[in-house]
Amino acid sequence: MIMNKNIPVSSNRPILKSSNLLKLFSGKKVLVTGHTGFKGTWLCLWLEMLGAKVIGYSIDIPTKPSLFELTNPKCIDIRGDIRDFKNLNSVVKKYKPEIIFHLAAQPLVRTSYKETLDTYQSNVMGTANILETLKYNKCVKAVVAITTDKVYLNNETGKTFKESDPLGGYDPYSASKAACEIVISSYRDSFFNVKDYGKKHNVLIASARAGNVIGGGDFAKDRLIPDFIRAILSKKDLKIRNPQAIRPWQHVLEPLSGYLMLGANLLKGKKEFAQGWNFGPEKKDTKTVEEIVKIMCQNFDNKIKYNIDKAEQPHEAHYLKLDITKAKKYLKWKPRWTAKTALDKICDWTKAYQQKKDMRKVCIEQIQDFCKTKKTQ
Repeated sequence: MIMNKNIPVSSNRPILKSSNLLKLFSGKKVLVTGHTGFKGTWLCLWLEMLGAKVIGYSIDIPTKPSLFELTNPKCIDIRGDIRDFKNLNSVVKKYKPEIIFHLAAQPLVRTSYKETLDTYQSNVMGTANILETLKYNKCVKAVVAITTDKVYLNNETGKTFKESDPLGGYDPYSASKAACEIVISSYRDSFFNVKDYGKKHNVLIASARAGNVIGGGDFAKDRLIPDFIRAILSKKDLKIRNPQAIRPWQHVLEPLSGYLMLGANLLKGKKEFAQGWNFGPEKKDTKTVEEIVKIMCQNFDNKIKYNIDKAEQPHEAHYLKLDITKAKKYLKWKPRWTAKTALDKICDWTKAYQQKKDMRKVCIEQIQDFCKTKKTQ
């Protein structure tokens, strides 16, 4: 059992507000790994809107169709394997990013059962490679490494996980991401200790653990919302697994706003933020798989039917819920869109896609709408 460590966060120091993000990221060189993926593309578009100079590093286009190809973010588009340290290090050396958002990973639980070694190599060694580049490139001042809500030791007791809870992982994906957290903590303690910040080094490293991220443009396999959208587009019935499984559903822009706020604080040299952070929905938006499907069916005028797949399935956690108290208290981050609003936005995105609209414009408009929305109370 591995316990997380928390660094005390000073409540009387000024916190960087999201309204200052534009000023902070404008002109900054930002490396985004996994930039061609679903979350990576949305992040690149947002950083572009903030005036950042984005360098993307990804092994390939992960899906067909692809949100990256539909929106064409304005970034330096580099194709490379996160497991190739020599190439990765040469990219960091050449482009000299000031902050790295590390999203590249094998991101699917079910895939991890089939491609187990690749999952561990991509997720664990990929993260280690990113952090190893910091030893050779003094340009990097901050790293936000993205893991998952599945890093916690889950005994299916209905527990709401906070950042200091024990790490664990039943399936290979969850275990690989828990291992990433240990790697991150080890590099931070061994080479970039916050006690030595400003003396022996100038790097701050944090990890971010998000819930079930949903949004327009996700075309991945074996994920609920993409499976639903494929059923809509093909006019076929939807099969769902584990209808009573409970997940912390949140629109992709929710955790991305948290990553940006966290990265901004690290760039400002606020070393108390160099630790792990949860980003999830409010309690009322933690819903079952079947509840989400029913809302989506209503959004599409019940034009789709769903059936429950009763075949034996690989193990997946039944109950996942994140405690976001820490992010709300110290980062001043709060969710903006309810699960219902998130699903409405996905419906709007999908209908625009069906109508062959400019999906880059649609995404940018949704980011603008998100930023205008007041945080939940």
